[in-house]
Amino acid sequence: MASLRNTERQTDDETLVETPDLEEFIGYNLKRAYVIVQADFRRALGEDGFAPRVFSALSLVVQYPNVTQSGLARMLGIERSGLVAIVDELERRGLLKRTHVPGDRRVQALVPTDKGAKAYAEARAAVRAHEDALFADLSGDEKATLIGLLAKIRAHEG
Repeated sequence: MASLRNTERQTDDETLVETPDLEEFIGYNLKRAYVIVQADFRRALGEDGFAPRVFSALSLVVQYPNVTQSGLARMLGIERSGLVAIVDELERRGLLKRTHVPGDRRVQALVPTDKGAKAYAEARAAVRAHEDALFADLSGDEKATLIGLLAKIRAHEG
């Protein structure tokens, strides 16, 4: 979808203003950028690849083996109930397993399988390539600034 900034187009029944009011809102621009990033992410990982949330969950399980489901939900910033389907998918694909936490059989920890660690390494490389291509017009400093600004926004979470 092309940007409307600094353009004037004729539609069926009206002329759009050069710069729509929406362009001044950070949230609008973040959402538009996210749609582009997410679509490219999905293309990069292919039809049978991971959705962004599933990739994120696997990434954290690989990096923090034995994380509890509650801990993983907190790290992802989602409700524990929303995590169940993600964990079920990863377990069904043989990429992680649930284990009991010693001393508390009610709590389940998540451990990547060898297949899961390998799948994550491959997906991580694909995501890295996708981001390198998508953000090629940004300098290293600009990328670092963008990540820093997004981290400031995320600091208001929870």
